[in-house]
Amino acid sequence: MSSVFPLLAQARHMPLIAILRGLTPEEALDIGQALYQAGFRSLEVPLNRPGAIECIAALAAGLPADALIGGGTMLTVAHVDAVHAAGGRLMVSPNCDPAVIRRAVELGMLASPGVATPTEAFAALAAGAHALKLFPAESLGHGGLKALKSVVPAGTDLWPVGGITPESIGPWVKAGATGFGIGSQLFAPGVTAAQVHERASAYVQAWQAATA
Repeated sequence: MSSVFPLLAQARHMPLIAILRGLTPEEALDIGQALYQAGFRSLEVPLNRPGAIECIAALAAGLPADALIGGGTMLTVAHVDAVHAAGGRLMVSPNCDPAVIRRAVELGMLASPGVATPTEAFAALAAGAHALKLFPAESLGHGGLKALKSVVPAGTDLWPVGGITPESIGPWVKAGATGFGIGSQLFAPGVTAAQVHERASAYVQAWQAATA
């Protein structure tokens, strides 16, 4: 892991990742702009829904250069190649697959694989992961995060994902979280750009309050 990797340094400025599961290409840019205007800078579109690659391409082309766009549920090397070809620079997965992590690192992408145990965490870091997605956060809890933080290298970025609300950000930060992935509480099919902006603003305010 390199704590000075440029994309990681960029993500650390606002380490809230919008998980846009079910986003359509037609609405991608409007939703992306709403998130950007609210203060989000990292957006992932999970690949296990139709149109994900098209959404990633639209977001990468349409948002400002400091927006970090990528894919979620990236399970194969082919997924990494497809997201990179679409302009994505962020690799997020629910699991730890060293081959997928290494390919993302080879392509200069920010790699944030999912881990739930120390074994997975160290395997991910050995493969070159830049940040660790703690998933599912609801099962791990604050105690699981504290235990993991006590054994991984100091400075490792730990991003809980699953069930994160604005109200829960403060306690998670106290437990050691350095960022978050936020899914259906932020966006789900049928949610408007205006609603996304309102929800995103609440998350940004909660993060700023927790880290002030």
